[in-house]
Amino acid sequence: MSQSKSSGTIPKTMKFVIGGSAGCMATVIVQPLDLVKNRMQMSGADSGVREHRTSYHAIRSIIAKEGFFAMYNGLSAGLFRQLTYTTTRLGIYTQLFEYFSGPGGTPPDFFVKMGIGVTAGGCGALVGTPAEISLIRMTSDGRLPVDQRRNYKNVFDALNRIVREEGLSTLWRGCGPTVIRAMVVNASQLTSYSQAKSLLLSYPSYFGDNILCHFVASMFSGFVTTVFSMPVDIAKTRVQNMKIIDGVPEYKGSLDVITKIIRFEGVLSLWKGFTPYFLRLGPHTVLTFIFLEKLSSRYKKYKGIEGGRSL
Repeated sequence: MSQSKSSGTIPKTMKFVIGGSAGCMATVIVQPLDLVKNRMQMSGADSGVREHRTSYHAIRSIIAKEGFFAMYNGLSAGLFRQLTYTTTRLGIYTQLFEYFSGPGGTPPDFFVKMGIGVTAGGCGALVGTPAEISLIRMTSDGRLPVDQRRNYKNVFDALNRIVREEGLSTLWRGCGPTVIRAMVVNASQLTSYSQAKSLLLSYPSYFGDNILCHFVASMFSGFVTTVFSMPVDIAKTRVQNMKIIDGVPEYKGSLDVITKIIRFEGVLSLWKGFTPYFLRLGPHTVLTFIFLEKLSSRYKKYKGIEGGRSL
């Protein structure tokens, strides 16, 4: 305990545990918005005709046709994604953040934070892609005709059937766009959160290191991340959900998806589902960082660790 007090750090293993736990807690609350976001992004993918005009229309349609609890389809995959992707990215980010911090816990500069975010996001995406493809398929399944639905029972059934029916490599289909998206998300999300938090804390008469500060920094981070990551995210979603017809995939890759969307649906369709994406990412970012900060704080208090910043 004395060593922990002198270093002011949380053990490496606990950083991964706290990161994953924070992500899971947030996902339980915002899972319905993730489902709506995926449905909006897949709307018009087959025929070019939008199935849902707005997020509200999508929610009403899903509940009317599939029932209220369909809003939580894919929850097991969402939680598994947090246990793999978020555990890895937040664990690596907090570790590197602490490593590159200066004496007395002075946070690293902007470009170092961005580099840390890109590294953490890429590593997390590699680990989390199988959960990601399961989540995309499970949340999009209800929009398909009954005879074309995959009807996965849970994330483990999805993983098992994907390997058995399509081969092991399919678990990493769309890994490229997933990694790129994760790098964009983490470079923008983690960096903008940390920068916003540092800026807010530079006005101690208005902000302290508390929930209000974490909330404001998180909402800013969520908006910045939404703007930069949506075109990459919609490409990832369609690549991972595409079917192989007579041995020919619907898309050749992410660039092909983006090109076809712009050509057939319009450039603004790259931000299709902006509202549910932000409403999902904003609160998820807020909740994840608040849970992360509070869990870290509680752990430090429990272990008698003093000093240091979470992010």
